[in-house]
Amino acid sequence: MVASTRRLPVSGYVLEIDGQLKTEFATRDGAFAGAQELKKRRPMLQVRIYDARTKAREEVRLPVA
Repeated sequence: MVASTRRLPVSGYVLEIDGQLKTEFATRDGAFAGAQELKKRRPMLQVRIYDARTKAREEVRLPVA
C-alpha cells in the first residue's frame, strides 16, 4: 500500500495538524480562526499554520486564561 502525499501549496495558508496538511485558507486570519476553533475542541492536537509565501510554520496555542 502506498501512502499518498499532499503537496505544499504555492499560495495561501494551510492548517497542519499533527504533522499532516489539512484545510487550505486564502487568508491568515481565516486560517488562524480555524486553528483556534480546532484547538478549543481538541487541545491535545498539535496545530500549526503553514504560510506558502514565506514557507514558514507557526504554532497555534490557546490563550492562557
